[in-house]
Amino acid sequence: MSEIAATDTDAQPERDAAAQQEDLLRIGDDAYSSRLLIGSSSYPNPQVMMDAIDASGAELVTVAIRRVNVQSPAPESHLDLIRKGGYRVLPNTAGCYTAKEAVLVAQLAREALDTDLIKLEVIGDDETLMPDVEQLLKAAKQLIDDGFTVLAYSNDDPITCRKLADMGCAAVMPLGSPIGSGMGIVNPYNLRIIREVVPDTPLIVDAGIGTASDAAIAMELGYDGILLNTAIAEAQHPVAMARAMRLAVASGRLAYQAGRVPERIYAKASSSMEGRVGS
Repeated sequence: MSEIAATDTDAQPERDAAAQQEDLLRIGDDAYSSRLLIGSSSYPNPQVMMDAIDASGAELVTVAIRRVNVQSPAPESHLDLIRKGGYRVLPNTAGCYTAKEAVLVAQLAREALDTDLIKLEVIGDDETLMPDVEQLLKAAKQLIDDGFTVLAYSNDDPITCRKLADMGCAAVMPLGSPIGSGMGIVNPYNLRIIREVVPDTPLIVDAGIGTASDAAIAMELGYDGILLNTAIAEAQHPVAMARAMRLAVASGRLAYQAGRVPERIYAKASSSMEGRVGS
């Protein structure tokens, strides 16, 4: 029995690796083994940023196009370091408040970085940083028509998310809570509804994640990935938190696939009541 058990144990990592290869995050025409997407701002220094990205296992790193020189990135700039590290850049339209602004920034990113990928953000105000739904939908339609692969940042409204998915966004990214708040998943019920009404388009929780358990909860709800920045960049130990997030996303995904036990109001004994001593 011990030899059989040892053989089975030795084979488990190979089975896990094979399963991971089959369970890829597909966005547009591309597939990624990591379901954690990571931001590139607010780190203590560039070295910590690169170490954290490496520890996270992320393959897509988002960069705010309005805050970097994409046409002539300086040597050792954040953008230059990310590209030299072999990571794929996901440009974003952070800082845009109208559809016109967002479309122009996306076009600049495509020309400078030679990518159709764009994380679309259209913000309504400086206080809440919540999406402006009207402008968001308008920008998403224009960019999709122009051939972009759009990952759209949205509020946690099932109707808005369904509209974004129906118009052809490659991924819809509802917030867990306001940007940079670290409040975690404040409305899991809406996120659950969004998963039901958007069954086929990839869903990625974007904004508000504060710690590893938040990421695991989102993944256990059936989400396809997590995008975060502040939770890692402003942690006391960013590299350690990046590793924790990587494990949480993988754990949450596996738990979702495994299928949790039904929730019950009353207790249910885990051992059979039949054949009890003295019965």
